[in-house]
Amino acid sequence: MKIVLVGYGKMGQVVAQTLAETSGLEMTAIVGKTPGADVYAELSAIDAPFDCLVDFSHHSNIEKILRYALPHQKPLVICTTGFNAAQEAQIRTAAEKLPVVYAQNMSVGVNVMMNAVRNISAALGNAFDVELIEAHHNLKEDAPSGTAKMLLSAINHIEDKTVVYGREGHRKREKNDIAVLAVRGGTIAGVHTVLFAGDDEIIEIKHTALSKKIFAVGALRAARFVVHQSPGLYGMTDVLEN
Repeated sequence: MKIVLVGYGKMGQVVAQTLAETSGLEMTAIVGKTPGADVYAELSAIDAPFDCLVDFSHHSNIEKILRYALPHQKPLVICTTGFNAAQEAQIRTAAEKLPVVYAQNMSVGVNVMMNAVRNISAALGNAFDVELIEAHHNLKEDAPSGTAKMLLSAINHIEDKTVVYGREGHRKREKNDIAVLAVRGGTIAGVHTVLFAGDDEIIEIKHTALSKKIFAVGALRAARFVVHQSPGLYGMTDVLEN
């Protein structure tokens, strides 16, 4: 199975290395900012056949990726975060004609955590206060993280909650508040904690990424999945069930 990787920053380099160590997969080309051997400036420069596009670049690239993928009918795995509402709408529209896996986090463990948060939250109802803390390296631009948003969406009746991004001043915590707190520093690959605080008891669900490789492994698993699918928008839950 032949893959084209879009994005050759730190995460893209981890994906390339992981792919090289994975049997049954082959890197056809890389699209990155610094052209070189097998690294192209644009998708249109690639003239070799391939089976799937894996995007680990920047959210600003999504339009040109979709402009290439749609006419060439290339299945797509989108691992980039930080999209705005209009860009997410473009992804959903493209998925009407292409098989697309789009997830805010490609880690198997995080997606298992999301299901756990959904089940715990539903069981507790409004009896416990909920807070969410996420931490990443000092080069990450978007806050809160895409994974934090994903976990937030799994919380029971989130549409009825007031999401507070950080805290400052003297405002008392309201019953329906959920604070999302972002930490940035060093080389933290990713730490996400969902805290359920009740009277005299606390439930804490936490995932710690010890390296970026877990995201690469998940992305390549998604690539194996998406090439066999019909057009549609898929998530990592779909990938893990197959």
